[in-house]
Amino acid sequence: MAELVIRGGKKLKGAIEVGGGKNSVLKGIAASLLFAGPIRISNIPLIEDVRRMTELLEGLGAGVTENSRILKIDPGALKGHKLDNNIAKSIRASIVLAGPLLARERRAVFPHPGGDVIGKRPIDLFLEGLEAMGAKIRANKNGYEARAERLKGADFTFRTISVTGTETLMMSAVLAKGRTILRNAAMEPEVEHLASFLNKCGARIKGAGTSTIEIAGRAGRLLNKRGTFVTLPDRIDAGGFLILGAALGRNIKVNKCVPGHMHALLQLFKAASIPYKIGQDWISVSRPRTIYATDVKTQEYPGFATDLQPLFAVLMTQAKGQSLIFETVHDGRLNYIEELNRMGAKIFPADPHRILVSGPTFLHGREIQSPDIRAGMAFIIAALVAKGESRIKNIYQIDRGYEKIEERLTKLGADIRRI
Repeated sequence: MAELVIRGGKKLKGAIEVGGGKNSVLKGIAASLLFAGPIRISNIPLIEDVRRMTELLEGLGAGVTENSRILKIDPGALKGHKLDNNIAKSIRASIVLAGPLLARERRAVFPHPGGDVIGKRPIDLFLEGLEAMGAKIRANKNGYEARAERLKGADFTFRTISVTGTETLMMSAVLAKGRTILRNAAMEPEVEHLASFLNKCGARIKGAGTSTIEIAGRAGRLLNKRGTFVTLPDRIDAGGFLILGAALGRNIKVNKCVPGHMHALLQLFKAASIPYKIGQDWISVSRPRTIYATDVKTQEYPGFATDLQPLFAVLMTQAKGQSLIFETVHDGRLNYIEELNRMGAKIFPADPHRILVSGPTFLHGREIQSPDIRAGMAFIIAALVAKGESRIKNIYQIDRGYEKIEERLTKLGADIRRI
């Protein structure tokens, strides 16, 4: 298994580009199932999760080609309704395929999705929403089988906000009979962007980007007459590089991002006295002489993203004072703290959802096991801050969300290599 070897303690400087967003492109891939013919998806990141999603489509009979960061997906020859168990279990986003597949084929067979080890991630909301739209769902030892002669519109309220749940039901409702209303819906930019593309191709979606979304279903499949689904820049990618710059940067410039998506993080930078500048599609940041401890609470968009929480915790190990980090989205997202403490951090669990981080602390290199995508990126930042050599194992998890991370960071002056 490949590892990342990092020698830390170096100041970083330069420019780095944000890639296409994982959480945008995966939903664009799933949306292809709503179409009668081919669609194109541009600005794709070359990451493992994209490869797994396209493999799932190919297993259903869809044609998939990739060239110069453009995916062409043709669902015209689709002949299956069963997702490959092994692949689907390896990626959380596989659940998003279930709704559009059911809407298209009247049947979908899928396992409980896998992916990151960040606590319980039930799919009750997906199942409840599809059942509200008329689906009959049966659980078995391998997963679930859903059937529906045709989905029908429903008035559905999410008990808790779910991004993937919102996107799945929104896409499913496009081919349903009648009107669907989704209440307490996720407001992430990726939801609004997906809806905008679908509307250009014949869908009738209103309110995406707000907490209430209305979809008027249509009888026929969508036709791609308006060009390409352009993957949004990855705001989690951008946030990670900004946190890296705040921790050890000398004017790191993050290019090809959407500054308007970064308000929550930038407000925390203000509170921590971290200097930054904003341009039309870039943000630059440098490490100040003193970083001040700042409390943070994760929330759904437009709040502070849970995916950035482990990275921000690393930054707070270098801050003066004590910060409280409150994780409200995933119940297992604090399981990385033991590894950071072994590197010299002083992080104390207050309860299963809150930790106290005292700083500044001197971090030292060591061998680390990456448990999930975002904790993996947090460990990279910690290793770059630390003195000495670190080895990060299980980097497949990092590759699932970050494209060629060692090459990109090397250009900033990092001493990082893959072995």
